[in-house]
Amino acid sequence: MPQRIGAEFFGTFWLTFAGCGSAVLAAGFPQLGIGFLGVSLAFGLTVLTMAYAVGHISGGHFNCAVTIGLWAGGRFRAGAIVPYIVAQVLGAIAAAAVLYAIASGQDGWTPGRFAADGYGELSPGKYGMASCFLAEAVATFFFLYVILGATSKGAAVGFAGIPIGLCLTLVHLFLIPVTNASVNPARSTGPALFAGGAYIGQLWLFWLAPIVGALAAGWLSRWQHAEELGAVA
Repeated sequence: MPQRIGAEFFGTFWLTFAGCGSAVLAAGFPQLGIGFLGVSLAFGLTVLTMAYAVGHISGGHFNCAVTIGLWAGGRFRAGAIVPYIVAQVLGAIAAAAVLYAIASGQDGWTPGRFAADGYGELSPGKYGMASCFLAEAVATFFFLYVILGATSKGAAVGFAGIPIGLCLTLVHLFLIPVTNASVNPARSTGPALFAGGAYIGQLWLFWLAPIVGALAAGWLSRWQHAEELGAVA
């Protein structure tokens, strides 16, 4: 378990640091900014790279909703849920702290959004709470649906990281204007703590909606892949 917890900590650290870092440090850089497309690719690449780096150790969750969804799908032990989630949240907070230390070294820099997620006035496109909740729940559902399918017994061995990383890229491509794209409670928590009180006050949605979507995907997958339930992580 210590090795698995460490893998989840560093995997979530990398996802938050490089993914959110692409938004904080590179997206708006004058004339050469990477924009929404670049940020979306960055998040997908963080999962892809860490899936191959430590996925064989911990399963490569790096996301509280993924851990809960895998449990709902019969792929993960209930007793390991809390240690995984604690490691993921701590990894995201540590990454946000390091990113804040780097970004604040620029003259005149202010944290602003700091890659945090939000709804209503804090939504990049000013989408309401209901729209943001639905978008996050549906996006997380399909993200988990892809994960559970790509890691099933009938899937190609050794290639799961590719469709999973591409799916996260796709999710960010349409979800950034709505909520700034979460589908990951840990990733939302780290930046929100440094962005300020308003973002912290909206964190509940970025825990609840992804978990709802993940549970739905897990339960559906449990029915579709019933023959695989003997192999629980």
